[in-house]
Amino acid sequence: MGPADKSCHEGQARIATDETRDSNDEIIVQEKLDGSNVGIAKKDGQLIPLSRAGYKAETSPYEQHSEFSKWVMRDENRKRFSELLKDGERIVGEWLMQAHGTRYNLSHEPFVAFDIMTQHERMPYDDLMKRVEGLDIVTPHLIHRGSAVSVKAVMEIIYEHGFHGAVDPVEGAVWRVEREKATGNKGEKRRVVDFLVKYVRPDKEDGIYLPEISGNDPVFNWVPD
Repeated sequence: MGPADKSCHEGQARIATDETRDSNDEIIVQEKLDGSNVGIAKKDGQLIPLSRAGYKAETSPYEQHSEFSKWVMRDENRKRFSELLKDGERIVGEWLMQAHGTRYNLSHEPFVAFDIMTQHERMPYDDLMKRVEGLDIVTPHLIHRGSAVSVKAVMEIIYEHGFHGAVDPVEGAVWRVEREKATGNKGEKRRVVDFLVKYVRPDKEDGIYLPEISGNDPVFNWVPD
């Protein structure tokens, strides 16, 4: 790791990649995509496209974010996301319009959703998939589901270009650890997202296609009609 990189707790790594705590744990692994983290919130019945920092995407100085705002507000997309979200929820994902450190030859739309959230709480995977069903909303490719699974096993599955049209080697994967948690009522449990951890290739160079780093023109994976 470089000096700015952070690692998860060794106990979390062990649960995700070596051995779960007990039968209440389930590990869900998905391909990690390399774009701009964005979201769409629903407040008072209105959709609000957001940048990662939580500001309205339309106010961003970056073209890719203003185009994300326009894309969300297209009639067909506004209808889908309005149907998907309840008031107070937001959907978050990767906006793949512009290449950051990975170029894509996209076979699907440029937004890939990985979570629906209410405040800081993530919706469990099955509930998320039921919500997006029938709305043609893309989610990261499911690599593994079940017990703990090693980084080596996962990267062998997605090597080298994954399932979303990556032209460059896929940067890694995300381990989603979900758990059946006691509610306090006798014999009752509810599904929660306990934590997420990710693996990124050690040779991955962040943002090499961004003009502010490369000094070149932006590289686009998708260009608006």
